[in-house]
Amino acid sequence: MLAACGLASAEDLFSHLPDDVRLKQPLALAPGISEYEIVDYFRARAAENANGYASFLGAGVYAHYRPVLVDAVVSRGEFLTSYTPYQAEISQGTLATIFEFQTMICQLTGMDVANASMYDGSTALPEAALMAARVTGRRRILVARTVHPEYREVLRTYARYEHMPIEELAYVPESGGVNLEQIESTLDDQTAAVVIQSPNFFGIVEQVEAAAELAHRRGALLVVLFTEAVSLGLLRPPAEADIVAGELQSFAIPPSYGGPFAGIIATKERFIRQIPGRLVGETRDSRGHRAFCLTLATREQHIRREKATSNICTNQALIALMATVFMSVYGKQGLRELAEQNLAKAHYLSSQVTPRFTGPFFNEFVASSNGRSPVEINHALLKKKIIGGLPLKQWYPELENGMLLCATEMTRREQMDEVGRAFQAVERVA
Repeated sequence: MLAACGLASAEDLFSHLPDDVRLKQPLALAPGISEYEIVDYFRARAAENANGYASFLGAGVYAHYRPVLVDAVVSRGEFLTSYTPYQAEISQGTLATIFEFQTMICQLTGMDVANASMYDGSTALPEAALMAARVTGRRRILVARTVHPEYREVLRTYARYEHMPIEELAYVPESGGVNLEQIESTLDDQTAAVVIQSPNFFGIVEQVEAAAELAHRRGALLVVLFTEAVSLGLLRPPAEADIVAGELQSFAIPPSYGGPFAGIIATKERFIRQIPGRLVGETRDSRGHRAFCLTLATREQHIRREKATSNICTNQALIALMATVFMSVYGKQGLRELAEQNLAKAHYLSSQVTPRFTGPFFNEFVASSNGRSPVEINHALLKKKIIGGLPLKQWYPELENGMLLCATEMTRREQMDEVGRAFQAVERVA
């Protein structure tokens, strides 16, 4: 290789790098050790992690119980090693689970059709915005500032080279919900969609019906986003929306340091040909038996590139299967009871602190630190083996003393009481 490049040594290969970033000594690696010593080393490192800690973090990734049946199903070889169901005659199991997945998502969201899952919620949102632009023939997107800030970053990244202007909508300082008056005054005939999240990033349940009415009055679509799927077990489905995008991590998908997760897009039947990804449909085989096949696939791999609605070239089928098993295990009543537990525990937690907003919330909310530093509160909680909430200053400078707290069915009362005490008296951390 060096000869082909006209170089005399490996050092010459890296000569273009600045001298201060080049390693001048061998890597600091110990001499070779045995396999069991390596295993012991990693077990010791794992023991240093926050095992046994309670967590009040939410903000798009939630600590819910995972039924053991989930892994028993998804670890089967037929699912674990399968790729994509192009050949329907040998992929009936995978196609059937995707069909059930789509059906359950429609029931949850109040939509007519759902796709076979996206990468995650953060990429489902811009795909929904692009879909709205195709449906309306417009380019302008209005997105609430109460939408997850990292989701908004992904949306801006997508929109930059699509030449789609993104404008943000303020929230009402008292309630924490999107400012409906600003939606009404900002909408124009070039707006493709209004994007809101419910429950929003602050945990507040938005007024979906009112937002839909305002958007439709000017010919725009309403995109409703969710990050806490368990809320759909209790809250009314956002049936007034035109497109629903969301994240299913709460449905038995482990946090896994941020992924992989499973996002979804669901919509009205009249927009079916603009939905990204693919759809599995039910049919009958030559013997009249129930069968499944890919019914609509609007991806670059299937149709001419200029006709494709998305460059999404795969999906999170195995991860979506986790959510499907979860929904099957809990059922409608079980999911409702789970949601009620989350609601009750979060409201008990809110009674131990000072909520920042007055709007209705589900299982997370913004707590005011009453002039104390949220970082100090979290340091104090760590000493009690509790991972505190998310300080909001990074994304919302005006909420310098705000901390986003979440309680789920995994949260115990004594832990919530401990959080309340930490908010009242914080040990100073040097």
